[in-house]
Amino acid sequence: MSAKMPNRPVDSTLSPSDRPTILLIEDDAAVRESLALLLDSHGFRVLTAENGQRGLAIFRRQSPSVVVTDIMMPEQDGIGTMLQMRRERPDVKIIAISGGGRVDKADYLSIAEKLGAVAAFEKTQVNALIEMLETMLKSRP
Repeated sequence: MSAKMPNRPVDSTLSPSDRPTILLIEDDAAVRESLALLLDSHGFRVLTAENGQRGLAIFRRQSPSVVVTDIMMPEQDGIGTMLQMRRERPDVKIIAISGGGRVDKADYLSIAEKLGAVAAFEKTQVNALIEMLETMLKSRP
């Protein structure tokens, strides 16, 4: 995660309970921790899960504003997780991220968008991810 950090944070004067909640589902612990710290520094309340199964459990209990999910994960991948979340809450906003895998990461990201992700980014595109989250959540009451 060597990308330059965006400098337009969400209103940092909000109390933790008033901050928009992001559920981050990522199996790589280092990436998960880095992204969680970055999102937190931009004013988001961040919940994390290491795979789709754990992410679904948190999703059902916490009702996050947005879900950011990796696509390739053990236990349950991001595509299956997205489909289940959409069945349970059709209006859920999901952003897919990918670092690649057995196939070109662009293919995974394209599939995620076709299945309902509002956006899809490579994991290194942190500026674009933050900007998308801020745009999606700025009209939040």
